Amino acid sequence: MLVKGGHLGGDYAEDVLFDGADARVLRAGRVDTKNTHGTGCTLSSAIAAQLAKGQSLFEATASAKDYLTAALKAADQLQVGSGHGPVHHFHGLWR
Repeated sequence: MLVKGGHLGGDYAEDVLFDGADARVLRAGRVDTKNTHGTGCTLSSAIAAQLAKGQSLFEATASAKDYLTAALKAADQLQVGSGHGPVHHFHGLWR
C-alpha cells in the first residue's frame, strides 16, 4: 500500500510504502508548480512500468517518485490550457 503525502504542507512530499511487513518513507523536495494534473496516474503507471522491468516494489516506487518529481520540476515549461496543467511526462526527451 502506498499512502501519498503530496497534498500535505511542508518542504517535502513524503509518501509511505507498506509492503505487508515493512513501512518505508519516500521523500522528495516539494516542487512549486500549479501543473499537477495527473500526478497520481503518472506515479502508478511509472511504478507498474518499473515492476514490469523487474525492479522490487521499493525500487520501483522510489524510481517512479524520482520520475514524477522530475516531471513536476519541468511542468512549467508546458503551456497547456488554463488552471492546473499536466506534469511534463516527456521531460527527459524535450530539452
